[in-house]
Amino acid sequence: MKSRPADPRRLDVEAFAQDAGELQGEWPLASLDRLAGTAHPDAKPADTDLTHWQVQGESRPVRGGVAQTWLHLRADARVSLVCQRCLGPVGADVHAERSFQFVSGEDAAAQLDADSEDDVLALTRSLDLRDLVEDELLLALPLVPRHEVCPQPLPMAHDDPEEDARTNPFAALAALKRGGPAN
Repeated sequence: MKSRPADPRRLDVEAFAQDAGELQGEWPLASLDRLAGTAHPDAKPADTDLTHWQVQGESRPVRGGVAQTWLHLRADARVSLVCQRCLGPVGADVHAERSFQFVSGEDAAAQLDADSEDDVLALTRSLDLRDLVEDELLLALPLVPRHEVCPQPLPMAHDDPEEDARTNPFAALAALKRGGPAN
């Protein structure tokens, strides 16, 4: 019964779910401004850097009630992030796979979301799927991106007691207290 064409930028979620619709596609990483903004400053998203996504709609019958509207999302991207050890660029494969239940009204969504482990959103007649994909990929970014082994050796602090004494302002006080000359 998949009769209605679906626009991923203006998705009628309820109709899409009733039709058990399926969509998939790619968007350039540069078109996802917030996600592209997390990239290392030296990394420029090329036109070949793509975000792959797919979505399925589902209408789940409920005994004695209105059918539930669900959207199942899967998205993948490769983003060049800032390594938190060496501050160089590190490639990160980002994967998001989520299911969303849609309900009528913000209040119902907030209440059900608080009581449920599932993600609950307010039903809208026009959902921008690109925004949802970007949100989920942002949430899936690693908290502390880093290389397994950084490509450049990390600068190490060296232990030179003489240098510590020269740079430590309290070293002069300690020397005076001991009765010795201050530097």
